Amino acid sequence: MTALTTKEINLHLKVVPDWTKRGKTISRTFQFDDFLLSLDFVNRVAKKAQKLNHHPDIDIRYDKVKLTLTTHDAGGLTEKDFSLAQQCGVIFATFLEP
Repeated sequence: MTALTTKEINLHLKVVPDWTKRGKTISRTFQFDDFLLSLDFVNRVAKKAQKLNHHPDIDIRYDKVKLTLTTHDAGGLTEKDFSLAQQCGVIFATFLEP
């Protein structure tokens, strides 16, 4: 898989507007009510990432989870990163439902 061009990245960022590009990565911080919900989210993301064989960098800070995505072997951002970013948003949405 090849790295996306700047133009392609900018188009993809419109689809995942809560994600921020920094260098050759995109990241997003997710906020939860407590630590256990943060861990539940991370476990759900981990299952999805394992199936896709595409693993984010994960930073857990009590009620906040920061995910950072890049495709190391492509040397930058690829379709895989934006696909997983979208799926993480879908997972997060399940925590917002009453």
